Amino acid sequence: MSISQAAPGIVGPFAGLDVPWLLRMRADSRRNHPFLIWAPFEGPARSWSYGEFHQRVGQLSAGLAKRGVKPGEYVLIHLDNCIEAMLAWFACVELGAIAVTTNTRSAAAEMEYFAGHCGAVAAITQPAYAELIAANCRDLRWIAVISHDAGSAAAQSVSRGDSFEALFADSADRPRRATDPFAPCSVQYTSGTTSRPKAVLWTHANALWGAKINAAHEDLHAGDVHQTYLPLFHTNALAYSMLATLWVGASCVIQPRFSASRFWNVALEHNCTWTSTIPFCMKALLEHEVPKDHKFRLWGTAVSEPPAFAAFGVKVIGWWGMTETITHGIVGEVDQPNIPMSVGRAAPEYQIRVVEDDGTPTDVGGTGNLLIKGIPGLSLFAEYLHNEKATRESFDEHGYFITGDRVTLLENGFIRFGDRTKDMLKVGGENVAASEIEQVIALVPGVREAAVVAKKHPMLDEVPVVFIIPQAGVKGAPPDLHDAVMAACRNGLADFKVPREIHFVDDMPRSTLEKVAKAELRKMLE
Repeated sequence: MSISQAAPGIVGPFAGLDVPWLLRMRADSRRNHPFLIWAPFEGPARSWSYGEFHQRVGQLSAGLAKRGVKPGEYVLIHLDNCIEAMLAWFACVELGAIAVTTNTRSAAAEMEYFAGHCGAVAAITQPAYAELIAANCRDLRWIAVISHDAGSAAAQSVSRGDSFEALFADSADRPRRATDPFAPCSVQYTSGTTSRPKAVLWTHANALWGAKINAAHEDLHAGDVHQTYLPLFHTNALAYSMLATLWVGASCVIQPRFSASRFWNVALEHNCTWTSTIPFCMKALLEHEVPKDHKFRLWGTAVSEPPAFAAFGVKVIGWWGMTETITHGIVGEVDQPNIPMSVGRAAPEYQIRVVEDDGTPTDVGGTGNLLIKGIPGLSLFAEYLHNEKATRESFDEHGYFITGDRVTLLENGFIRFGDRTKDMLKVGGENVAASEIEQVIALVPGVREAAVVAKKHPMLDEVPVVFIIPQAGVKGAPPDLHDAVMAACRNGLADFKVPREIHFVDDMPRSTLEKVAKAELRKMLE
């Protein structure tokens, strides 16, 4: 049930508004100000003003309508960082179609699932992925392919699908529809503790919430320049960076991906003042000289004021959020000192609970389960698409969303990230469900049982490692079992989910009801 249905008569913060309104308003008020600046690895940067970008979105939205895309239909956007990814997202949203942004590192089986699960009618992709989409997303009406692989020179020809440029029509024909802040807006597939990724559905109100609240948490203003290199198909870059920039009328510099060797040159060229980053990127930047004349005033990442990164001379605020929360449920203080390595304090827009497994409150100094309460369709996601059971089971009896994360309570309301649910891994900023990897391995002939755990990694935070009990025991295992397991993983999983190590064992430590004691496996790795 949408909140507009659940609470008649209540005027919400985005009554009468939607995402097309936000872009149109900024095109009117900041017409000639740079909105998106594309900084490719090859060739000069290219800037789109608010007015120019709005006009181009209108042309694409009109073109999508001419190609038969209707409000309420789903369109896959399978693109690395590029301006075309943002044009496609806004054009779908203006038309009333639902933009489905998918991880470009996804394997064939994952793309087949995404397209089939949401019922996508079309896809917009790039030359490197066109064959993958064509071969595995067979129910699409059409595929459009941009002219280049982000950050590289334009391809000579498009082998599969239509030209993206051919989609554009006259912006005078851009579609008009009734404004509904609670209409579906976009979908992101996110790994959970189940074997299949869940489709997180945002409304227009969710996207506007992300834009406004992220900008407030980050102290963004119209004169800021936000450097963005994390993937735009994820909430971090999409909402923390791009939508927050749009809300205040600032500028957003988009790079194809993170590059430590290119980071500072881009920052200096465009006078960047803000970036959302991850520890992996900061570790890599430590290997490069920090220019004294950079303009950064704030960075946001997983922890506040980490001592190891003081060399950058930038205040770093921590935060915690999920695709389901759109923004940060916990965030560091911009104008006050933070406890180093903490995430921050509970954001005022949410209610946060930290509880033991039995539901009793966790004491200061203790580590407990993180729960968060907001309003579905506004400050929390609307639902898991086509999965009412998962949506229902993700909330407790008091209406709190069960995050699956654990945190430690510190003094004065500060919070430190504790650990994740035992079946979740964090690989270079990507969430990975151990059970998803285990399901793939379990189907390999010769495997009796598989258990995946995280191993600490100096750059990626964690990497997946698998323990396998062979069907005939270690001594009787086929000599090619290792290679067969790796081949199955490479064929069925995104590359960051592929195990880095395989350990063959005759048995595994067990806990209650014969479950594998994964904590003991982690100790074995240590």
